[in-house]
Amino acid sequence: MISDIVGKLRGQFAPGAHSELRAQRSLSRRVTLLQGNLTRNARTDSQGVSARVYQGGVYGFASQAELSEAAARRALATATDNARFLDGHTGYQMGALPDIAAGAMAPQEDFTDLPQKHYLDFLRPLDDYIAGKYPDLASRTLVAYADSMEKQLITSDGYSAHLLAPRSYIYLFLNAQTGDGMPVEVFKVFGGSGTFDLQFKAPEDLYAQVDQLYEHLMKKREGVFAQAGKKTVILHGELAGMLAHEAVGHTVEADLVLGGSVAGPMLDEMVASPLVSMTDFAHTAFGQEAPLPVYVDDEGVLAQDAELIRNGRLTGYMVNRELGRHFSMRPQGNARAFAFNDEPLIRMRNTAVHPGLDKFEDMIASVEDGYYLISSNNGQADTTGEFMFGISLGYEIKNGRLGRAIFDTTISGVAFDMLKTVDRVSDRVSWSSSGFCGKKQLMPVGLGGPDLRCDVMIGGK
Repeated sequence: MISDIVGKLRGQFAPGAHSELRAQRSLSRRVTLLQGNLTRNARTDSQGVSARVYQGGVYGFASQAELSEAAARRALATATDNARFLDGHTGYQMGALPDIAAGAMAPQEDFTDLPQKHYLDFLRPLDDYIAGKYPDLASRTLVAYADSMEKQLITSDGYSAHLLAPRSYIYLFLNAQTGDGMPVEVFKVFGGSGTFDLQFKAPEDLYAQVDQLYEHLMKKREGVFAQAGKKTVILHGELAGMLAHEAVGHTVEADLVLGGSVAGPMLDEMVASPLVSMTDFAHTAFGQEAPLPVYVDDEGVLAQDAELIRNGRLTGYMVNRELGRHFSMRPQGNARAFAFNDEPLIRMRNTAVHPGLDKFEDMIASVEDGYYLISSNNGQADTTGEFMFGISLGYEIKNGRLGRAIFDTTISGVAFDMLKTVDRVSDRVSWSSSGFCGKKQLMPVGLGGPDLRCDVMIGGK
């Protein structure tokens, strides 16, 4: 845990300006085995301090790649000078930011930074199990990954906090070939929030899920191409979460709304089926801790849930302090920075569609001719709400029963149009938290939701 670097400098804030001072250390650890061979063994450590000062409608920002009180003083002095300079040349005269609640959070519990050998020692027996039981695989790749962000934050008028956010995962890729030599792949990610030693106790705990993934691969090897066109599909909860994040969430980030997002003129309008509600959760969702909990953001705002869609109606945007004033919305902790030298941007945290009342089995039984789409290997969306996601695992639905697996395909459409076709929502929720959102700077995010029955364009051969 880094020592208190910024706490002593609260008295150095310039009067009449909003100031933020942040010390940060970010770690990442990765070990990769390909066919049992160690192909990557990496450790990164990034640390430093940054300061941001708001005066008259502009921000001054500065950072130092050093964790020390002296570096914090230099960053704060430079950011203050930058704010004064910009204010003197822009003449915006916006006045002070609106007041927010102030307070302090106690430091979160420290964790052990495990040596690389720990990750390798866990992967070896798991790889041996796969190689021994499934020798017919074309290839196998296992990745152990862990990262963390530790932040100390003080602001002139918000929360002071010392936050730790570790997460850890195992990525598993299995590859085979069809009878005519076409490669097929399936993958699965295990893990979530917390350190690797707490997430993963023993390799054998994962054997049953490895076996299940292999079964999917064998079915996909004997699979068929999807039939192109608009189809009734059931999206697994992780795909629903990806849709919530990529195709909807970004359109309702206030900076993108200001830049012309399709959601700008839709506030208070119906943008989805009345069965669809969506929230960007701060730290608790549906009675449990969210995958990547956020308690205070990097502007010193206490994190609270940001409601986006309620019963099909668009109810709000995600804002920071500045754009909260612009849109007359209360900031709820969405301003986040990835590295010590990044400025906070409006970012999602744990964005999810709310569960409904339908049973998954009944949803499958309700489809005469369609598809059950489980996981994605890539995707893209833009501020028009248009999206295209790659589908890496899915099955036919014929006469209310699951049929053959399908080869990789795509789905596409306009998110708000597609959400209006949702007519069934399952009562179970699935989460994913292993990736990064790439909006200008990387950021760990959680996303999830229930199974959704809807109509969507699917690609074919």
